[in-house]
Amino acid sequence: MPEAAALDETDRRLINALQGDFPLVAEPYREVAESLGLSEAELLRRLESLHQRRVLTRFGPMFQIERAGGAFVLAAMKVAEADFERVAAQVNAFPEVAHNYRREHALNMWFVLATATPQGIAETIAAIEAATGLPVFPFPKEREYFVEMKLHA
Repeated sequence: MPEAAALDETDRRLINALQGDFPLVAEPYREVAESLGLSEAELLRRLESLHQRRVLTRFGPMFQIERAGGAFVLAAMKVAEADFERVAAQVNAFPEVAHNYRREHALNMWFVLATATPQGIAETIAAIEAATGLPVFPFPKEREYFVEMKLHA
């Protein structure tokens, strides 16, 4: 199991404060910083540090991409263990890949594709297959659920 990241109390408060209800104002980072008793520069420095240390792997809004004309799809691949890291690097090199996870299953690599158009899904799948030499199995969304998940740091 990976070692837990060293977080001070301010990092923990920052992580907790940034999960939902991000202010939609001209200077949102300044507003959040002030609510935490920090300068905007300190807040941004801490966010960058958390990202560099991989405590945070992504910080940004979640969009319903279909409403903007795009598409999401969950996809999976069967990758030989000896090739897993190489294939993961190839797949992760695609900007359309939002997440990539190893699973204990015959299909052991699972990732999310996000594209600006619905046609982009098929194009990206074809490009990943060409790059890796392996088939990609898409699992389109049948139904949408909203599950708000907040983790306490």
